[in-house]
Amino acid sequence: MSKQEQLQAVLSKLKSALPELQEIIIASSDGLPIAQLGGGEGSSRVAAMAATAHGLGKRISTTSNLGDLLETVIIGSQANFVAYAIGDRAVLALTMPAGSNLGLVRLEAQETARQLAEII
Repeated sequence: MSKQEQLQAVLSKLKSALPELQEIIIASSDGLPIAQLGGGEGSSRVAAMAATAHGLGKRISTTSNLGDLLETVIIGSQANFVAYAIGDRAVLALTMPAGSNLGLVRLEAQETARQLAEII
């Protein structure tokens, strides 16, 4: 199985565990999309913004002595966005409807990020 197929399999497993996810993107740390599930034409922009948001979160975490950044969360009136580090080289970005169970998302996404780090 190729790396791309392995990545897609992990994303599909996450989508099965969290069917409410609207978009799942793996972005490189410089904002290029690596793999995605769901979403549409704007995925390249979302990948770039996810990497930027995560990078800014890391800077805030370091500057404020908060320790290692675990996740970046943006809660909007209509949807939520959460990003998790995949090692130092990529970001897992998730978009879901407002009111989604963020605790369950966190549990599933953290494990998914660990699996993706082994592949990438």
